[in-house]
Amino acid sequence: MKNTTTKLLIATLSTLVFTANAHFQLLLPEKDIVDDISVPIAVKAVFTHPMNMGPVMKMGKPVQFGVSFQNKKINLLDKLTSYKINGKSCFKLDYTFKQPGDYIFYIEPAPYWEPAEEKMIIHYTKVVVDVMEDGEGWDNMIGFPVEIEPLTRPYSLYKNNIFQGIVKKNGKAVPFAEVEVEYYNKEKKYKVPHGIYTTQLIKADANGVFSYAMPKAGWWGFAALIDGDKKIKNPKGKEVDVELGALIWIKTKEMK
Repeated sequence: MKNTTTKLLIATLSTLVFTANAHFQLLLPEKDIVDDISVPIAVKAVFTHPMNMGPVMKMGKPVQFGVSFQNKKINLLDKLTSYKINGKSCFKLDYTFKQPGDYIFYIEPAPYWEPAEEKMIIHYTKVVVDVMEDGEGWDNMIGFPVEIEPLTRPYSLYKNNIFQGIVKKNGKAVPFAEVEVEYYNKEKKYKVPHGIYTTQLIKADANGVFSYAMPKAGWWGFAALIDGDKKIKNPKGKEVDVELGALIWIKTKEMK
């Protein structure tokens, strides 16, 4: 009985470790390449574990939500609509483009309290949509406290292409930053051979540059996790550490 209890405890703790390491703020547009600007596209924000497709965590109202075009930010916070997945709050909007160019959707979510890690989590997230094959502006920065600067154009990528980016904090490269990578496993189509495969882990070099080849077609999330400089209060009013995440979403397609 004792051995059985010990095994169950170890299994539970292992699950908690995998779960704790797999939080990703999703920010997914209906399309990453748009040809017809007369038709709006949907953009959804969900806080979840993308490879496992759950559980979904409740989101508070974001601090920022908008789109950057030609280095000008458009505030879309009041345009957001709240909806629920499994009873947990998420957000979405429909956006109509007005002219060709590269549009960068971005979100600063409300801080999320993670009891298992005893820290608050803020994932600064962005995704680029190209409109009418403009190809300009994809490497513009939002100006987040932590952010990934793409070195590879973050759209029109094939499966197995390599994505490169620079992890930055306050505009400066972060040497040897750890970057978590997960696949958006829509409809749970793919199964991992072991829980440790769920979240891929890579490390940036001395210049903050990381590289990753994406083995499947679909959406991939890159999350550089960096400790915040200041503590903030959790829901109970206690000062706790903060995990700052610099996230970017990339879509790959099959070459036919």
